[in-house]
Amino acid sequence: MMLRESSKTFGYETDLRAVTDPSVGSGIPNGDILIGFVDAVLSDGDSSAHRASIVGEMGEDALVETAGVIGNFSMMNRIADATGMPVGKGSLAQTVDVRELLGLDRFRHD
Repeated sequence: MMLRESSKTFGYETDLRAVTDPSVGSGIPNGDILIGFVDAVLSDGDSSAHRASIVGEMGEDALVETAGVIGNFSMMNRIADATGMPVGKGSLAQTVDVRELLGLDRFRHD
């Protein structure tokens, strides 16, 4: 939901399928570079080329901010998983379209 709202704020027309389908453009400037970095970090792969791309295209501050966002989302997910925190009914209602689009309900355990 945060990506959808911040995209509206900046006037981007995003396609969230880019998160799970590399053939789809995200609609976010440098989205392909950012997704590549996220994938490398989360797969424990070598992210050096992706870091260099971010610095080259967007600057060093963007690399720091991108790494911070990845770390924050990872932290939030780990806390939610570790505590067994269920997704709230309001969040479930607001994300029906995104969960369906990306096939995310396959991960639900309720």
